[in-house]
Amino acid sequence: MDLKVGLVCKLTGRIADFEGECESFKLDEVAVAKMDDDIEMEGSEITAQISNETLEKLKSEQSLPAAIFAGMCIGILAAMAWAAITVATNMKIGLVAIAIGAAVGLGMRFFGKGIDPVYGVCGAIIAIISCVLGDALSIIGFIANEAQLNYFETLFRFDYSQIFSIMSEIASPMDLIFYAIAAYEGYKFSFRQFTKKDLYELENEQ
Repeated sequence: MDLKVGLVCKLTGRIADFEGECESFKLDEVAVAKMDDDIEMEGSEITAQISNETLEKLKSEQSLPAAIFAGMCIGILAAMAWAAITVATNMKIGLVAIAIGAAVGLGMRFFGKGIDPVYGVCGAIIAIISCVLGDALSIIGFIANEAQLNYFETLFRFDYSQIFSIMSEIASPMDLIFYAIAAYEGYKFSFRQFTKKDLYELENEQ
């Protein structure tokens, strides 16, 4: 910073007056090698460090339908697994809800490659729905065991108008906490993430 003229270039001692690329610029390969390749960035952190061309390229690779489809499939499978664990152990393990949120988010990230906020919102919603589905399937499993019925038979014979009233009766404050964490995980992990080195390499592909 020069108090008289403002920001000046360390190489030329002048305010940037070139068009396109500075002739004095030399790539510091050591600095590139030392770029942080561990801490991942997302959202505004990414858009602030890339050109409009790179941003448009990343957006063209997004697929919201693929992300939602993957998230729903993973969410259903995870809900079934949670219900099976709950019925088998006769214990509701809230940490599984957190795992569901992470699994949904990571699946959406892998298949959707999303960077827009809508991906995180969808991830959070699907994660919550998956947790609710897992609770509902657990209830049906317990009823099937109590009545000594086949699980599929119970699925068809169950009065689903009662499901939410049953869930509200057996719900605890901890359930809401685990649901909230699952939603956060579904949101956070749904986004495509990059390190600084990733962004540098993307910029230099143009």
